[in-house]
Amino acid sequence: MMPTERVRAETPAAAETPDNPQEGSPFAMGLLLRRAHDRVAAAVDVALAPFGIERRHLVVLMLLHAAGPLSQRDLVIQTNHDKASIVRIVDDLERLDLATRQLVQGDRRLRAVTLTDHGREIFAAAYQAARPAEAGVTAALSPGETRQLQTLLRKITGD
Repeated sequence: MMPTERVRAETPAAAETPDNPQEGSPFAMGLLLRRAHDRVAAAVDVALAPFGIERRHLVVLMLLHAAGPLSQRDLVIQTNHDKASIVRIVDDLERLDLATRQLVQGDRRLRAVTLTDHGREIFAAAYQAARPAEAGVTAALSPGETRQLQTLLRKITGD
């Protein structure tokens, strides 16, 4: 028996395969979540473009806005990005005059990332621009369904 014949013989019959292979797939949930993420991400990317920043920048700006100065190590933990990615993001933010690295008193090796005044302004404007982008993606849902979706996603992610 040839290898391809063996595979055919071991493959379940077509009758056992669902009409839509995604339904019932162990990956169906992940695929749907990924498609939803991609739609929100694309809409937010368009909203952020006029500000010269990307989603990865907005996430760090949001954390700095909410928590104040954070070390790059804290940003790694809170964003779940690797150290090199955070360095690149903070480099970008510094180049755009949105954040600065400042020495932390008592530890010459540690630097805190801090929003600049310009960073606070850009964050506020970009955040407001991104909010309707997300709403556009959930427009087919009622307000209650949107809240329910957010609640379920928080449960799944542990947030």
